[in-house]
Amino acid sequence: MKYAKALIRLALVGGIALSGAAMADHGNNITSTLHSVDVMHNGKTVTIERSSDKNATVPKAYNKVARHCPPFCIQPMPLGQGIETLGELEVLGYLKRVANGDRTVLVIDSRTPEWMARGTIPGSTNIPWNKINVDVEGSFAIDAEAETLQGILTDTFGARLVKGSWDFRNAKTLAFFCNGAWCPQSAVNVKTLVRLGYPAYKLKWYRGGMQSWVSLGLTTVNH
Repeated sequence: MKYAKALIRLALVGGIALSGAAMADHGNNITSTLHSVDVMHNGKTVTIERSSDKNATVPKAYNKVARHCPPFCIQPMPLGQGIETLGELEVLGYLKRVANGDRTVLVIDSRTPEWMARGTIPGSTNIPWNKINVDVEGSFAIDAEAETLQGILTDTFGARLVKGSWDFRNAKTLAFFCNGAWCPQSAVNVKTLVRLGYPAYKLKWYRGGMQSWVSLGLTTVNH
């Protein structure tokens, strides 16, 4: 019996050592079976992986815990019926689809230029939140901001304006993010599109945003 227990103990120790060695070969994996994801950003391949620097810390822009509300109020987990809230692995999945040439999907950074200068998620497309968050009740023919939104809807999102009504049947699936669970910008954009009639199942929201992304040590790039 003692001999059998010793063999089991040896096997367990050996298994743990082997597992640790396998992980060491790949640094900090994203998951136990996923080391990295290659995406396209501004026409170049970028590899998203987790930092293996044991001294790395969260960038200063994201280490504040006190943020005035409003406007920086904590956002709910669900934005509305049919709208999926994403985690990092789901975002990586959409980024990989884009990199593989899937033109039906778009990952959107809703932040403004001064935040983009601090880095973004590779493979995402920047559309500042205030380009979408306009008075959707106004006339597209008169209001310049609404005309900008119309251009985004047709040229970027793939919607069609037919006799004054929006046709979203061939519109893209959109995954929005901004700075974090305290940032309302991407949430507002999603709600604006829902009011316009954009199908909820085609709208995704990465609630954690940049703060969660950098907290996990995932790769960022300068816009």
